[in-house]
Amino acid sequence: MDDRTEAAPKKKKSGWLNLAIDYGPLLVFFLVYRFFSPEKSGNAVAEVLAVVKGTGAFIVAALVALGVSKWKLGHITPMLMLSTALIVFFGGLTIFFQDPVFVQIKPTIIYVLFAAALLIGWRMGRPLLKYLLDAAFEGLSDRGWMILSRNWGLYFAALAVLNEVLRAALPFEDWLAAKFWLFMPLSFLFTFTQLPMMMREGLGKEEETEVETTQPPV
Repeated sequence: MDDRTEAAPKKKKSGWLNLAIDYGPLLVFFLVYRFFSPEKSGNAVAEVLAVVKGTGAFIVAALVALGVSKWKLGHITPMLMLSTALIVFFGGLTIFFQDPVFVQIKPTIIYVLFAAALLIGWRMGRPLLKYLLDAAFEGLSDRGWMILSRNWGLYFAALAVLNEVLRAALPFEDWLAAKFWLFMPLSFLFTFTQLPMMMREGLGKEEETEVETTQPPV
């Protein structure tokens, strides 16, 4: 009997699949909310019910995305795990109290937690983003991970401020639309601004890999 053991084949990365996992649940929330939301009727009760139904769909979609990540990608990143846990927690509060404020402050809390963790880790010389993303960017040097952790920490802090400004200034429907149509393009733009630095710091030099577009949690 051959004593050699074969390593399980590593599942292929997919940028589109990662994008669907990151933003699919938010899209489900947006579509379900829009389907049940009254059109300019001013019915506050119907508006809250639309938020509650959208939140329920959001929770289910987030849990499905977690399962798909494990099934298709072979792993669940700590960032995705924490994001899903907070979606379930604050979504549950939204449904229980029938108050949309809980689902609105959830992104701010996520952004603040990640900003604090990454910036504290950076100051201590530990690139925590490498562990949060489960080493998604193969070949990136330790120095590159340090720079990336600092930059993402500052970016998450900026997102926290932006979310609170939009939450205070916009009605719920417009805030929800901004989450999808503003935050996602901003995240794409920020990610691509980091690529030149990552390429200089060894990304893709050890082996030819497909770079996944990493998005912040929703």
